[in-house]
Amino acid sequence: MEVRIYHNPRCSKSRQTLELLRQRGIEPIVIEYLKTPPSPQELERILALLGIGPRELMRSNEAEYKELALDRPELSREELIRAMHEHPRLIQRPIVVTAQAAAIGRPPEKVLEILPS
Repeated sequence: MEVRIYHNPRCSKSRQTLELLRQRGIEPIVIEYLKTPPSPQELERILALLGIGPRELMRSNEAEYKELALDRPELSREELIRAMHEHPRLIQRPIVVTAQAAAIGRPPEKVLEILPS
């Protein structure tokens, strides 16, 4: 089973989630999303797997969120997704993705729900 983690090595929750996967014998594909942001299409796929909307995947406390005025209700789904692609610091982290599911690792143990027992 292929497992991907959208990872920020500077984030303690992201490091803990990666370590948790490795402790379970899973060596995920590590995507440092600040260096390689997910495409808008991949963000759509992640949102679908998570079953959430774009705002729920955004870090509203980031400076970019306020600078870009992303709290405006008139912004479309596409505009919010494009903002995450162009400003990946806005994306919640870490995100673990399999072919059938995704989970945000907050807390890290949350990702265990999408992995086979």
